[in-house]
Amino acid sequence: MNAEPLGAKAELLQTDEEFHTLAVQHHELEDRLHELTAKQYLSTPEHLEEITLKKKKLQLKDRMEDIMRRHRQEHTHG
Repeated sequence: MNAEPLGAKAELLQTDEEFHTLAVQHHELEDRLHELTAKQYLSTPEHLEEITLKKKKLQLKDRMEDIMRRHRQEHTHG
């Protein structure tokens, strides 16, 4: 997603409800991961939560990249 122009991402954040929702969720997961990584020691449930959050965050990023790709194709061919 970093290879995309910032304008395209900003446009999608304003015009694509799914993309906006995914970005908000991604940010929330990122915040929680920062909370967990700031701890010196993670309990077993926190460690499992960290693993789950990383997987969810990656899934969200993949979906956002799919939307960016679709957006780019529509503007290239449309």
